[in-house]
Amino acid sequence: MFARSTVTALALAIVTVLAPFRPAAAEPNPVTPGDFRGFGFDQCLAPTQKAMDAWLNHSPFLSVGIYISGNSRACRSQPNLTPTWIRTQLRKGWRLLPITLGPQASCSDRFPRYDDDPVINARPGRNDRFPYARRQGRAEAAKAVEAAKALGIVPRSTLWYDLEAFDDSNYRCRESALAFLSAWTNKLHALNYVSGVYSSAGSGIEVLDDARVERPGAYTLPDMIWIARWDGVANTSTSYIRDDGWRPGGRVKQYQGGHNETWGGVTINIDRNFLDVGRGRFAAPEQHCGGVDLDFELFPALREPDAGYTPAPNKVKALQCLLLERGHYGGKLSGSYNAATIEAVQSWQQSRGFAVSTTWSAANWVGILAQGAEYAQKIGSTGLHVRRVQRALNAADPSLQRRVTGIFRRTTAADVRAYQRRVGLKATGIVNPATWTKMRAGRG
Repeated sequence: MFARSTVTALALAIVTVLAPFRPAAAEPNPVTPGDFRGFGFDQCLAPTQKAMDAWLNHSPFLSVGIYISGNSRACRSQPNLTPTWIRTQLRKGWRLLPITLGPQASCSDRFPRYDDDPVINARPGRNDRFPYARRQGRAEAAKAVEAAKALGIVPRSTLWYDLEAFDDSNYRCRESALAFLSAWTNKLHALNYVSGVYSSAGSGIEVLDDARVERPGAYTLPDMIWIARWDGVANTSTSYIRDDGWRPGGRVKQYQGGHNETWGGVTINIDRNFLDVGRGRFAAPEQHCGGVDLDFELFPALREPDAGYTPAPNKVKALQCLLLERGHYGGKLSGSYNAATIEAVQSWQQSRGFAVSTTWSAANWVGILAQGAEYAQKIGSTGLHVRRVQRALNAADPSLQRRVTGIFRRTTAADVRAYQRRVGLKATGIVNPATWTKMRAGRG
């Protein structure tokens, strides 16, 4: 029999040995929609993963509205809508707009839709406080949060209430709807979620804006609004409400109603939206190797120093950092193109199928800068994957010399199209898997 100290030592040794083999904890889902300015669509039934991937790689859209709760929604059955579906879309860069369509205004001529979807209770109660409508609003918010959490939609995300068009001249109908939405917002805040309301520009949204301006404090207003105004204009403006409401960063506009669109060979019946939420097109700061700069407008070839040539130390340090992050370099970030750096250069070149050389070429820069996940990047994308694209484009075309911002704007899309034409791809302006493949191969 082993002594207790021996058993303890063995146990610790086993834990130490096995620790590297433990699966890494999954990254938490990001808050959605977060900071975003760009195009989106919504559709009653959450699309299949195949459809989402086709549209990610070929369409202009980067956000999608999904119905997660509410007894009045048309698509009660959502076979594709699972925690895995949610996590996959968020990981790939989609911004999600989770929608609840529950009790509707008491004067709506389209609801109730079923036997078990009551409308908003319009009884005014004491002092016209509409307590029954408020109770319903709190209940719908609680159910929406329960559904959101079950799907992996994390706190501080925006949950949207869909209040369809109604007769806003009907006092009890209008005020009970406002009381309902006020309670919806208060309950979401209490549960640490952000409140959004979708409605027609000429009824629900106009009513909310009038309450904001004419009766401040009478109702708790949503944090964001989603304006249904099918004027065909891809912005967040409408003449139905004042310009200062829910700005900056609190508006979505559904600017085109139901129609078929086909992208990547997949057809979906959608509404089109334009979003300007949070900080809009914002890219959080990024750090590499304790502060090494990778964001250059030029990425010159590097070679061993000689009497007439010394490689730029900042470029060498950037290369050392990249090789370190990819597991090929273990030395100091010295900025010196020395033997250890050349050994790492050749190790990387061999591992990626490039010609092995003591020189670090422009093609090598393109390949290593583009190395990583191949999630599609397009107008509206922001962050580290956009920086990978922008760095690789600068390396591929020395005449470009763009500032690396991490924000995919129209200029980035134009640069991508030019690159795609040079390497024999369809010029879409979207960095899809085929484009990533060319970049990782060092094509320029």
